Amino acid sequence: MHRLLTVSALALAAASLATPAAAQSAGDWTLALGAHQVDPKSDNGTLTGGLSLDVGSDARPTVAFEYFLRDNLGLEVLAALPFEHTIDIDGVGRVGSTKHLPPTVSLQYHFNGGGRVSPLLGVGVNYTAFFSEDTTGALEGADLTLKDSWGLAAHAGIDFAIGTRGMLRIDARWIDIDSDVRVDGAGLGTAQIDPLVYGAAYVMRF
Repeated sequence: MHRLLTVSALALAAASLATPAAAQSAGDWTLALGAHQVDPKSDNGTLTGGLSLDVGSDARPTVAFEYFLRDNLGLEVLAALPFEHTIDIDGVGRVGSTKHLPPTVSLQYHFNGGGRVSPLLGVGVNYTAFFSEDTTGALEGADLTLKDSWGLAAHAGIDFAIGTRGMLRIDARWIDIDSDVRVDGAGLGTAQIDPLVYGAAYVMRF
């Protein structure tokens, strides 16, 4: 949760300092094409027997569509190519990997109104689907399963206008991702991934 507060505080500070940007009007659409890194928090939970998990980071291309319900207030859908993460157990080493898709729907407000810089803040819901789990090392040959996750998400970013309909976006998200871990059908605990997702995108307004 401290990551969520940090991201929100940075965006609020930017909103108070930034020069307003051209307003997004009700009925506008935007398309954002970019790349983002999913960076799980450092402590990913403790399994049965006191073993600590370590889930690795990964970067992939992303795409986001946003429809403006009212002036400056948009509904965004975020999608990406599948992210792949290594899974290590402290004291044991690498035991596997998994892929996931993290579609996220957010309601977000854009602080703008005439200049070239526009901060935004959003809050929404994330669904993370895990698949293609593989095992290695101490779990070689075992059946590793990570359960899909529902959780809250927060979004903060800054758009820099490029021309009349283009923007460069620098942004970060905090996502609540918790997944039950099973090996050969036996529950081993919960992976508390809760990543920061940060990167950049080119945004086109229609």
